[in-house]
Amino acid sequence: MNLDLFIGNTQTIIALCSALAVFSAIVVVAWPYLARDELSSRMRQVSSERERIRARERAKLEAQKKQASLRSEPKKLFKDIVDRFNLAKQAEDGSMVKMLRMAGYRGQNPVFVFLSLRLIMPVVMFAVATLYVFVVLQLEQPLFLKLAIVLGMAYGAYYLPTIYVRNQITKRQKSIRRAWPDALDLLLICVESGMGIEAAFRKVSEEIGSQSIALAEELSLTTAELSYLQDRRKAYENLGARTGLEGVRGVVTALVQAEKYGTPIGTALRVLAQENRDMRMAEAEKKAAALPPKLTVPMILFFLPVLFAVIITPAAIQVANIQ
Repeated sequence: MNLDLFIGNTQTIIALCSALAVFSAIVVVAWPYLARDELSSRMRQVSSERERIRARERAKLEAQKKQASLRSEPKKLFKDIVDRFNLAKQAEDGSMVKMLRMAGYRGQNPVFVFLSLRLIMPVVMFAVATLYVFVVLQLEQPLFLKLAIVLGMAYGAYYLPTIYVRNQITKRQKSIRRAWPDALDLLLICVESGMGIEAAFRKVSEEIGSQSIALAEELSLTTAELSYLQDRRKAYENLGARTGLEGVRGVVTALVQAEKYGTPIGTALRVLAQENRDMRMAEAEKKAAALPPKLTVPMILFFLPVLFAVIITPAAIQVANIQ
C-alpha cells in the first residue's frame, strides 16, 4: 500500500514537473513577441533632448534675455510638495542630480519627483505598516516592539527611491560596459574612413542601439553637445560623468587630448578598444570561475533528489514485483 502511494506521488511530481517544463518552454518561445520595444521610445526621447539642447545653445549665442530651457517643467504636484516643505536647496544638490543623470533621468522633473517620493514614501509606509501590524497581524507583542517595527519600516522606506535609482545605474552601466568595446571598434572604423568625430558618434549611436539602448542614448546626447556647445571638451567630460565608467573616461581623456593637441585619434582608439575588450573578457572569465561554487547549493537541493529518485525508483518497483 505504501509502495502504491509512493508510486502515485512520484507520478504526480513527474506530471507537475512536465507541466512546469512545458509552460517554461512556451514562455521562452513567446517572450520575444511579448517584450516591449524600448529602443524606439528611448531614441525619441534622445531626439527630443537634442532639440532642447539646440534651442538652449542657440538662445545663448544670440544673447537673448529669456533662454530656451533644456529641461521640461516639473509637474505641479511634485513642485508644490517641494515648495511646501522647502526642499529647493536639496534640489540643487549636485551629487543627487549627478546620480539621477547616471540613471538616465535628466531635467528638473526627475529631481522634484525623487525629492517628493523620498518625503511621501515614509508616510505611506508608516500608515501601511501600522495597519498591517496592529490590525491585520494583531501581534501579541509589547507596544514598544510594534512601534519599533513600524518606525523601522518607515525609516527604510526613506531609502527606497535611492535604492531604486542606484539599481537603475547598475543596470545602465552593465549595458554600456558590455557594448562599449564594440562601439569603440565602430568608432575607429568611422574615424579611419574619414568621418569627423561628430558624424562618427552619430553613426555609432544608430548602429549600437540594438545592443545597448543606454549607450546609444549617451552617444546621441554627446553628438548634440558636440554640435552646439561652445566648449567641445565639456561634451566629452559630460559623457564620462553620465556613464561613470573607467573605460569610457579613458576614451574621453584621449578625445580631449586629441581635441587639444591635434593628435591622431585612430591609434588611441585601437588600443583602448583592445583594452576594453580584454576587460570584458576578464569579467566574463571571473563570472565563469565563480559559477561552480554558486551551483553547489542548487545542485544539492534540486539535482541530487531527482537523481536519487531516478536511480532508486526502478529498484523499488522491482522489489515490489518480487514480493
